[in-house]
Amino acid sequence: MTDTDPKDSSSDRKVTKTDAEWRAQLDPMQFEVARHAATERPFSGKYWDHWDNGQYNCIGCGTPLFQADTKFDAGCGWPSYSEPINSQVIERITDRSHGMVRVEVRCNRCGSHLGHVFNDGPTPSGERFCINSAAIDFAPK
Repeated sequence: MTDTDPKDSSSDRKVTKTDAEWRAQLDPMQFEVARHAATERPFSGKYWDHWDNGQYNCIGCGTPLFQADTKFDAGCGWPSYSEPINSQVIERITDRSHGMVRVEVRCNRCGSHLGHVFNDGPTPSGERFCINSAAIDFAPK
């Protein structure tokens, strides 16, 4: 886990775009969440209560992030997953905002903010990836 700002690590990204390019690609909520680490209101995103079979991909670059069979109802109002597709697709960053310490998760390919990971998930991982619907797109199987 690192203590970096998204702008500091952008030179290491496989996908880099200007703010204008991101704004052209993403709707306003997606842009604020993915590029500025905003958070959508609980129970408001299109995937918080979505249970179809398939995978969830990064809204910024299309990288597959989570399989639908790892999604579970955490009761928090955001899509929650027990694990990513693999450990290489997610970057973990120490987040000290809002007077607390949390672990932010970003797409490792384009740096898009996805949400946070907590240690209160189901077995076997024990982790809960709490992800904004605005940061992901669903691909049915």
